Amino acid sequence: MGVSAAEVRAKINEPSVFRSVQRRLFNYAGWGLCALTFLMLGGAMVWILEMVFVRGAGAINWSVLSTVTLGVGGGLLNAIEGTLVLALGGLILSVPPGIAAGIYLSEYEGGWLAPLLRFMSDVLVGVPSIVVGYFGYVTMVVGLGWQFSTAAGSIALAIISVPYITRTSEVAFRGVPRTLREAGFGLGCTPGTVIMRICMPMAMPSILTGVLLALAISVGETAPLIYTAGWSTYMWTGHLTQEPIGYLTYAIWSFITQPFATAHQLAYAAALLVTLFVLIISVIARIVTYRRSGWGQHA
Repeated sequence: MGVSAAEVRAKINEPSVFRSVQRRLFNYAGWGLCALTFLMLGGAMVWILEMVFVRGAGAINWSVLSTVTLGVGGGLLNAIEGTLVLALGGLILSVPPGIAAGIYLSEYEGGWLAPLLRFMSDVLVGVPSIVVGYFGYVTMVVGLGWQFSTAAGSIALAIISVPYITRTSEVAFRGVPRTLREAGFGLGCTPGTVIMRICMPMAMPSILTGVLLALAISVGETAPLIYTAGWSTYMWTGHLTQEPIGYLTYAIWSFITQPFATAHQLAYAAALLVTLFVLIISVIARIVTYRRSGWGQHA
């Protein structure tokens, strides 16, 4: 009996048993590797958080939160205040140029300046924070004579935060439908009006998410502040220069290596506070993203 052409084509196109088994093995191996990686990362995160929360909770009390540091003892009130001052100062300095750069990269991408600005932003993301601290020490602490100060530390944090805000702002503005821009131009609006009155409100939730993430990064930085903000056991008096300021990450970095139980307790408490700050900021950023996506409206 002859074999029809349709049967031959079906025989050729039919996958072999070996190929089917091979595909299943690759699928199982891939899923197994993903699960193993997730378990390793999740286990490491849980381990770190468990150590920070257990040891930090035992070290936290009202005295730690309400008194200043005294040598290797006392409290962390000066460090808490300094962390907030430095982080907010860096945010104030980085948000306007970061959003402006993101608008330019999104709305005025023609010419040679936009690719150069994007390249410089990408390079700045990869620069180690300790290099930023060294730059701040040479230029501001020594060069300008500011010494260890709030201004130098805030500017160092702003330099680190700007590229994150820039990239987030660019992506946020690119996510605004072009038809809305065309509708604005059709109504006779200027480019500035379209950007500020049409694009900005729609992009603001995503921009806010980037700003909050930059704030979380600033709260957790240590290296650039060691060379620019120094350290102080006193409360901040409002001077921007010629006066060092305390911050929580210094307490972690410095006190954990001291051979005193009181110093270790302050380091654990500072680690817990920094983790809580970053966790709260990250949760707020997630809530903003959740509402922006509209999932909460459909729940």
